[in-house]
Amino acid sequence: MGIGHFGRTAVAAGLLAVLLVPSRADDQPIGDAVHSLPLFDAHMHYKEPAWEQYPVESVIELMDRNGVAMALVSSTPDEGTIMLWEHAPTRIVPELRPYHGAAGSGNWTKIAGMDAYLEGRLNDYPHEGIGEFHIHRMDTADEPLFRKIIGMAKARDIYLHVHSGADPVRWLYSLDSEVKIIWAHAGLSTPAAEVYDLMAEFPHLLADTSLREWDIAGPGDALAPEWAEIVIAFQDRLMIGSDTWVNGQWDNYSDIMASNRAWLANLPREVAEKIAYKNAERLFGREITMDQIGKR
Repeated sequence: MGIGHFGRTAVAAGLLAVLLVPSRADDQPIGDAVHSLPLFDAHMHYKEPAWEQYPVESVIELMDRNGVAMALVSSTPDEGTIMLWEHAPTRIVPELRPYHGAAGSGNWTKIAGMDAYLEGRLNDYPHEGIGEFHIHRMDTADEPLFRKIIGMAKARDIYLHVHSGADPVRWLYSLDSEVKIIWAHAGLSTPAAEVYDLMAEFPHLLADTSLREWDIAGPGDALAPEWAEIVIAFQDRLMIGSDTWVNGQWDNYSDIMASNRAWLANLPREVAEKIAYKNAERLFGREITMDQIGKR
């Protein structure tokens, strides 16, 4: 159950005071110092159409140019992720996307042998997540496959990276309350109030904020109030991302990372550091520093 509008309003009064009326030096926005932080890109794709235009060397160069020390990468097909990981194993955290061949975002759960495909790739490569995958609509006929996928993830202690609205996330938790989920795009088009409620309902739910940077930034120099509430309340469970799902996102990668730094700049240093990279350090057992820039 969510805490409801009046509960959120009461919580927000205290939380937003940190951002709106800083009372201590530690509460001051990090400002331009945000540019000294390494970034963890928690939502990167290296899909086949990018391979020729953006060879692996150029992807790492783009990361270097923008202070992105490490990235969580899934690709269509998975060979793209493995190409990047083999080129720069200290910079890439691989996760397994189900999409390959005829399997795409709208039909992947209906492809015969999907469970065997996922099991085989997980056995062959060190993926640390399954996803990003889409659940456009829930279909109870998919439950056996999802129970197998949850079993694969739990056996390896890795994440499901789920692109969906709030209800499919609730459904996955109903299948197994201990499954580890990263909610892609923090629900993408899910209203901020519903994002808050879902994050409050499931205290271990993580989210990446890719494609929501402009929602979060709001007008002017302050975060949108409803997103400031989410960011402060769930600062230990959020990560930024780029979502390079088409080549246009690679073309604009520097602008995307700059927009993420812009909204992080409005946060106290401690909070900005968590979302920029420290949460990822904890979740994926990595050390993430600017010293990684220029290395593979």
